[in-house]
Amino acid sequence: MPVASTRTEPGPQVVDTMSDSTASSTTANDLDLIYLKGIMESPAVFKRNTHEASLKEVHLSPVRENNVELLQEILRDLDPFKHRSNTAAELTSILTQPHFQSLLETHDSVASQVCDSPPSSPGDFVDHNTEDEYKHTYPPPDAIRMVGIRKVAGEHLGVTFKVEGGDLIIARILHGGMVDQQGLLHAGDIIKEVNGREVGRDPRVLQEELQAASGNIVLKILPSYHEAILPRQVFFKCHYDYDPANDNLIPCKEAGLRFETGDILQIVNQDDVNWWQARHVEGGSTGLIPSQTLEEKRKAFVKRDVELAPAGNLCTGVGGKKKKKIMYVTTKNAEFDRHEILLYEEVAKVPPFKRKTLIVIGAQGVGRRRLKNKLLLRDPLLFGTTIPYTSRKPKKGERESRMFAFTSRSKMETDIKNGRYLEHGEYEGNLYGIKTDSIQEVIEAGRICILDPNPQTLKVLRTSEFLPYVVFLQSPEFEVLKAINHSAVEAGVVTKTLTDEEMHRTCNESAKIQAAYGHYFDLTIVNDNLDETYRTVKAALETVSKNPQWVPVTWVF
Repeated sequence: MPVASTRTEPGPQVVDTMSDSTASSTTANDLDLIYLKGIMESPAVFKRNTHEASLKEVHLSPVRENNVELLQEILRDLDPFKHRSNTAAELTSILTQPHFQSLLETHDSVASQVCDSPPSSPGDFVDHNTEDEYKHTYPPPDAIRMVGIRKVAGEHLGVTFKVEGGDLIIARILHGGMVDQQGLLHAGDIIKEVNGREVGRDPRVLQEELQAASGNIVLKILPSYHEAILPRQVFFKCHYDYDPANDNLIPCKEAGLRFETGDILQIVNQDDVNWWQARHVEGGSTGLIPSQTLEEKRKAFVKRDVELAPAGNLCTGVGGKKKKKIMYVTTKNAEFDRHEILLYEEVAKVPPFKRKTLIVIGAQGVGRRRLKNKLLLRDPLLFGTTIPYTSRKPKKGERESRMFAFTSRSKMETDIKNGRYLEHGEYEGNLYGIKTDSIQEVIEAGRICILDPNPQTLKVLRTSEFLPYVVFLQSPEFEVLKAINHSAVEAGVVTKTLTDEEMHRTCNESAKIQAAYGHYFDLTIVNDNLDETYRTVKAALETVSKNPQWVPVTWVF
């Protein structure tokens, strides 16, 4: 924009003139005038223009000072043609816009001032080194930007700030928020002024003022010129509850995103090592959540109270008190070993499909074996199961392929060494185990393989090879468990009455299993009614086979 001849400190005169112009203008928009005044008040622009003018001895002068009058003449000349020519009508519309007229009014006000160039001084003649130093001292004239925002009082802008090097800087812009949708601000921009007032160095004060403000807000910034990055299509399943209102570390509680165990979140930004930006897949605004690293550090200070014994149920019902030796193959699931504390699990949404295996997990005494037998008896064409292998000799009258598959100890030891067993153990000098191939045989026969293994095997089974649906049978309360056991004994379903100590052990073990392996469970049922539990499991399997599912991303890629 042409301006009058430049002198060393023209800023106050120009601003005063603009203030007079603003008071007398009838067409200028307030937001536009604030914008123009902000540019004229910028010392960087005036000092740099003055410096360059003195170096090059350039004397600027306006082309004319009566552009408003010229505009009226042009509009009068165009009036006869605007009804006959689309071009003339469009030009008339442009020239009558308040923005355009305000610009000409301001130009004429500035051009009418007489500003003489100061006499040359030795300081005007500088070498290249001095000029380079100046460029680092003052930003280029186009560095200062004015950004206008219109908001409603109480509406969150979706911006957080930080102090760095004495400047107030935009730390992050929440994806999907008002500022992000406008695309005018970027992370790293330095906030200099808000509505003509210099900002302080306390981000909380600025955030509170912006939160309460309404209408037009004009920010003067030094932009960072960061390129916008499209949100990544990454989805996580949450394995813990989070409420930002109870988090003392979050930069802005209002910007936090609350979620519960099992919620699916889309992660749209992971640039911050401590705070990710996420949103719920079913809708809603973007908010901050703790990163895996930050939450792991916090959880690391909490003492783990889950210590599960490796003993399993493989030999349940055989009798005796000898301690079994159980070993597990974990090489098939590297993800399990990578994160001891699983907080977020990357998932992907896939079309409906049939699960290959049904895994029933629970403490001893909650009815896993009874549920398994009921499913096998009621639906033999839908479900199947494996036959455990053993190195012991068959007993008198014991037939192959009914209760056990018999093999030699040397053969079992070789297969165990080669990782062909899902789980195995030793009892009274004999080996027992479930072979992985036997699971695949049931699957290849077109049936869902039911397994009731130790919880530790989940890290092997929860892969794309077995595509399991995991059901956790949670122990009921002690009194309910006691009544169930009493009824089962009277009905002849079981022969042993459990002691109070055994039932307390069941309740405690159930709680420990849920705490340690809950992130693997697809369905949790309190097994206080076997028939109802059976119907619930059947319905759940039918549902997942007919609807899209969120599954671990390792099952897909």
